[in-house]
Amino acid sequence: MSVRPWRDITRRQSRQIMVGNVPVGGDAPVTVQTMTNTPTSDPVATIDQIRRCEDAGVDIIRVSCPDVESTAALKQIVRAARVPIVADIHFHYKRALEAADAGAACLRINPGNIGSAERVNEVVNAAKVNGCAIRIGVNAGSLEKDLLEKYGEPCPEALVESALDHIKLLQDRDFHEFKVAVKASDLFLATAAYQQLAEVVDCPLHLGITEAGGFVGGTVKSAIGIGSLLWFGIGDTIRVSLSAEPEEEVRVGFEILKALGIRNRGVRVVSCPSCARQGFDVIRTVQALEERLQHIRTPLSLSVLGCVVNGPGEARETDIGLTGGGNGKHMVYLSGVTDHTIEDADMLDHLVKLVEAKAAEIEAANEAAAVAAA
Repeated sequence: MSVRPWRDITRRQSRQIMVGNVPVGGDAPVTVQTMTNTPTSDPVATIDQIRRCEDAGVDIIRVSCPDVESTAALKQIVRAARVPIVADIHFHYKRALEAADAGAACLRINPGNIGSAERVNEVVNAAKVNGCAIRIGVNAGSLEKDLLEKYGEPCPEALVESALDHIKLLQDRDFHEFKVAVKASDLFLATAAYQQLAEVVDCPLHLGITEAGGFVGGTVKSAIGIGSLLWFGIGDTIRVSLSAEPEEEVRVGFEILKALGIRNRGVRVVSCPSCARQGFDVIRTVQALEERLQHIRTPLSLSVLGCVVNGPGEARETDIGLTGGGNGKHMVYLSGVTDHTIEDADMLDHLVKLVEAKAAEIEAANEAAAVAAA
């Protein structure tokens, strides 16, 4: 394959920390996070939601711990989860101590907001003893009063100054296992703050456009904000904040990474918007394929084009391709080469079987290569 320098992304160099058994920063893959919305005090409902997120491929999950009932349930949740759990404790330093003891892999806390230096010491010591990381989460909607008075309004400089103040509290206590977020619902504000922060710290950065909105609007805002930062090499872990189920946040997060070629997971579908030339119902076919192929984790590509205008060209670039033809018969391409035709009635099931077979073939080849290299 020819070298394509215009696709290169030079990633910002950051320190690597561990969130449980997941590396964040350095040369580790960019991780995808989400947050549960069930009452954490209900471990059964929370674990059920975590399972759905795990099935979608999530790397790290945050749960809110606003009260002692939540941290009491956290031990059961941590035991059941297959991914590291971040405990979001906001201003309650005692909840941080309880969450660390319950097995949380990371504490989401702004150390400057929990009170006295003694309280900060207690939280840092608990994190050290229990092997917890800390996520500093600066948000334009909850900036400190003195910074709002100083700058007059939320601005990139205010978010960065807040982050640096919280970072200093940890570094002064010889604690360095932290990552930082400077989120805002205004994507211009958020991206400018992340760009400024990236210039002055070496810690991993957690990206997000907070309160982005509903599924469609929030996806667009997040893709623009998070995507532009990742494109310029900024970001080590991401959360897409949507007013939607958390597993949908995970899927959108992976789609952003997939679109940038940063991390590939599952089937990358190339499909046309459809027009009067289409030889089959492209829209419904693609919707059905996306639903039925969610279980595939092996990276591979599938093109679904309604006619022969762009279909053959796209099919040459994908593992499996389908191009609409006349009389209800459509051409199937394998590895970019025309292979056979398929009729409307059999098309959907046939494509699913082809993708599953290709995924199994790729997995077997990877396993054989791993054995040979061992």
